[in-house]
Parts: sequence; structure tokens; C-alpha cells
Amino acid sequence: MKRFTMILSALALFVSFGNAWAQDHAVKANVPFHFTVSGKTLPSGTYTITSDIASPNVIVIRNGEQHLAIMSTVYTDDQNSKKNVLVFHRYGDQYFLSEILCSSSGMNLELPTTKQEKKVQQQEARLHGNDQNDQILVALK
Repeated sequence: MKRFTMILSALALFVSFGNAWAQDHAVKANVPFHFTVSGKTLPSGTYTITSDIASPNVIVIRNGEQHLAIMSTVYTDDQNSKKNVLVFHRYGDQYFLSEILCSSSGMNLELPTTKQEKKVQQQEARLHGNDQNDQILVALK
């Protein structure tokens, strides 16, 4: 019986640690425009972004208001940012999530450039003669 109690206690501690860690590695942002992540366009709204201890190269982006969720692969960004922002690349009226910089939650992540973003970037270069994009920052809560 003692062994069962110890195992149950250890399991409860592990679950509570996992939940606490997930909450520490979650950020919220109110994004005022539609944007693209991993080839999927998401509407404007309030989003929660979490990373998972079991899969540190995967994030989950949720919009509870519209019951949307998307998973995306990410790379650790070695940049030591003191900002707490989402970084978007803007081409005309299209926005692509590029980075998540949040020192308070330890999330300094970079999203890979998708084929869709590269295509839009090339179209903008042909139309306007440059391959520059605007970086748009959205504050994290």
C-alpha cells in the first residue's frame, strides 16, 4: 500500500510540475490583423501560444474565442531579447509570424520561412523592386 501511495504521489507531482511548466511557457497576444503560420491563415484575435516540455521544437497557437488551434515547428532563437513581442513579416497586406521573443517565459523562438512566404516575398520584389519586408511587433501580455 505504501508503494502505491508513493507512486501516486510521484505521478501527482509530475502532473502538477508539467502543468506549471506549461503555464510558465505560455504567452498571450492580441493580434489586430489576420496572419499566416505554417501555411495556414488565422483571423485577428487574442491568441495563447504554448510550448511543450516533451516537444520543445513545437508550439501550439490557440484562439479560444473561435476555437482554433494550430501546431507549428520552431527553432530556438539564440537572440537574448529583453522584449516580449511577436515578430511578423509584412508583405503588402499579408502577415507571417516570424518570431516569438519572450524573456519572461523563456520563449525565444523562430519560425521557419514557408514556401508561401517566399512566394509572396518574390511577388513583392517583382512588383516593387525590393525584397525587403516590414517587421511588425505585437506586444505579449
